[in-house]
Amino acid sequence: MPDMESFEYAVIRIVPSVEREEFINAGVVLYCKSKRYLGIEVFLNEELLKSLCPEADTIVIQDYLNGFVNVANGSNKKSPIAALDIASRFRWLTAVRSTILQTSRIHTGLTDNPEATLQKIFKEQVERG
Repeated sequence: MPDMESFEYAVIRIVPSVEREEFINAGVVLYCKSKRYLGIEVFLNEELLKSLCPEADTIVIQDYLNGFVNVANGSNKKSPIAALDIASRFRWLTAVRSTILQTSRIHTGLTDNPEATLQKIFKEQVERG
């Protein structure tokens, strides 16, 4: 049996009207310290979002999701957050916030393949339906 390692993940949510606290799942961010892995998958289901909030600006929301991806990947070298180590980037991404993009509480598990686990959770939490 392969060595199982602990991981943490959170579901990324779009909350178009913070006051109403309604949301749709739009992604997953997963961190595995022992494998030095930080992965993210996002998908904006525009039809579902518009059914929840017809006036939602999908272009702006997609930009916000892309910003999360850039932070997770450390790909924006001008961003001080993206320049942090992967543990700090994961903590920043999953910090409690009251904005249009939020994350669930952090969940934990065991994996021998963080990338495959990320894809599995993403399919279960975002692509279902």
